[in-house]
Amino acid sequence: MTARILVAPLEFKGSLTAGQTARAIEAGVRSGWPEAEVTVLPLADGGPGTADALVDALGGDWHTTWAHDALGRPLQARWASWRGGGVVEMAQASGLSLIAPSERDALVASTVGTGELIADALESGVRSLLIGVGGSATNDGGAGALQALGFRFLDATGRALPPGGAALRNLARVVSDDVLPAVREAELTVLTDVLNPLCGPTGASHVYGPQKGASPEDVEILDAALAHFAKVVERDLGIDAAHLPGTGAAGGLSYGLLVGGGARISRGFEHLAKLLGLDARLAQVDWVLTGEGRLDTQTLSGKGPLELARRARLAGSRVVAFAGRIDPQALVGDTPFDDAIQVSPPDWSESDPAARAGAATLLTTSVERWARARRAEARST
Repeated sequence: MTARILVAPLEFKGSLTAGQTARAIEAGVRSGWPEAEVTVLPLADGGPGTADALVDALGGDWHTTWAHDALGRPLQARWASWRGGGVVEMAQASGLSLIAPSERDALVASTVGTGELIADALESGVRSLLIGVGGSATNDGGAGALQALGFRFLDATGRALPPGGAALRNLARVVSDDVLPAVREAELTVLTDVLNPLCGPTGASHVYGPQKGASPEDVEILDAALAHFAKVVERDLGIDAAHLPGTGAAGGLSYGLLVGGGARISRGFEHLAKLLGLDARLAQVDWVLTGEGRLDTQTLSGKGPLELARRARLAGSRVVAFAGRIDPQALVGDTPFDDAIQVSPPDWSESDPAARAGAATLLTTSVERWARARRAEARST
């Protein structure tokens, strides 16, 4: 009986997109197990690579527009559309990967570029828009994005606030008179697997601010600023949402889109799984090959590979995870993975450009080795 294999990885962050990862795995399978039936389905969970995964699976068109990065510098960024909808990734404009480590400044970083991408999609006629909010460099509660959509945030003198989360300490009034009409007409869905609220010890600033350059003092400033922002929003827009799960995602971008754009917050992987018909595909295969750049304890908190493996187990398929790095602690106890294979050698460094460039070859070689072994086992039974 011919083996049926679904290749369904996420991105290898910093090295390979989900599509590139899938093609590298597919090449290894076809070389090591030529007669296997292979289906390729790159996946994402709302973070970087979400648009790539959807376009790969559903087809569609890419659109390029001018926007601004988190520090206000102009850049060209992309969003994607297909029949019936579109997708914006905040990482395309407001992403941490676009900012050098020495430049990170959570106090002034803004989501205005993400708002510019959303505005471009809406003005192009898209009315059902997904917004993937992973990979953020920002902590402004989505204020920058809302400014790009027509909201005004004013201080006590009536002047517009400068960019960034820290400026929200001086917010006196939110004005929504000039919001793009398309915002009211559109259905916005935020994709995230982060369940943190906007403020407090488990909120955006405390949990994620430090990785965006925030010092302990900055964290307190930002948390207080977001709490003040939420109070003014509740007074001026009549929406109390800062306590809701997921509003702390991407430095509060999901909160801003909820209160200003009527967005709903959805679990990223689950939402995409439905769009792509993942469960039906899992029921038709014997093996699922997945992976990501690093398989660690964060993976076990509900990231894409874990959710995929759980669904595959329910469908009766076996799952193998390939990763650039594997934390042994992630494999302690019962996991839904039938096997987990580290593709990089022990001295491999993610910060080495040559190592990143060779990631596809390392992955293909590891998968080919696995495929040859499984093929031999199948022939002996």
